[in-house]
Amino acid sequence: MRVCLLGVSHWHAAMHLDAVRSSGGKVTDVWDSVAGAGASFADAHGVAVCDRVEQALERKPDLAVVMGSPGNVPDLALKIVSAGIPIILEKPAAPTTSALMHIVEAARSSGTFVGVPLPNRFGPIFRTMAELEAEERLGKLAHGHFRIVNGPPQRYRDDGVGWMLDPAVSGGGALRNLGIHGIDAALSLAQGTLRVVSASIGNRIFDERVEDHAHVTLRDEFGTLFTVEAGYTYASMAAGGDFEWRIATGNAYLIDRGETAQCATLDDGSTRMLAPEHPSTRYRLFMADTFDRLRSGKDPAVSIEDYLAAMQVIDAAYEKAKA
Repeated sequence: MRVCLLGVSHWHAAMHLDAVRSSGGKVTDVWDSVAGAGASFADAHGVAVCDRVEQALERKPDLAVVMGSPGNVPDLALKIVSAGIPIILEKPAAPTTSALMHIVEAARSSGTFVGVPLPNRFGPIFRTMAELEAEERLGKLAHGHFRIVNGPPQRYRDDGVGWMLDPAVSGGGALRNLGIHGIDAALSLAQGTLRVVSASIGNRIFDERVEDHAHVTLRDEFGTLFTVEAGYTYASMAAGGDFEWRIATGNAYLIDRGETAQCATLDDGSTRMLAPEHPSTRYRLFMADTFDRLRSGKDPAVSIEDYLAAMQVIDAAYEKAKA
């Protein structure tokens, strides 16, 4: 698979490069609208750089990874959709849900493959749940709790993406940026409409224009309870922080802490450790799955429609917090 990386000043660009290479693909070109950013990334990683995005598209890659400031991404994505090139659309892809709709509508009308990297869907507890369900041992879903708390917002300035702290550009803070992973997890498990029951969103520590902590409670039509916590309040500038996914069913209790994962099952009285997958390397699983789907003509595992649904739930949470 030949892949171009567009918008490589995004802090996830190196993860996507690693994911392409680990999945047997080749990065053909990189590009960025920020002067010098593309060349700097290309020199650091031994790849070719384009002065204009059109150069990358003219080479007809099998896949384009689209990243960058949400103010610029929609126009870039629309250009690639019109070229008929499959896309991985990195988030945040638009400052508002209405701005995202332009990409959604273009993808719908053209049938273009647009996947969104929400790679915790590929975590060990989701694989184990699928295995238990196939064995008819999963049981009724009871509740799910999804927490990502990373380090202080200054790290975005340090990474050269200070726009993440401007709500007019990023569309929000910790909830929009980190919490979307938990919101997507809840949506992937929910039966019927997912409703926001409560939302607490604010600046607990840092004096920024975006929130540094959020806690959202959700419930689906069958009464399943989900909580999502997201924050920039972990006391370290190093990568990582406090990550924990917990899911309870009638026969299983599953925990994913990134470094470790486990599953307890009631029917056999066992608790077993699962093979872990660090959240940062789940991009490899997402990319490998994307390559497989492109080869077989399948839809994305996580589509732009899934991303839209998560954005809409986050909009509702922001409104609930104001009430």
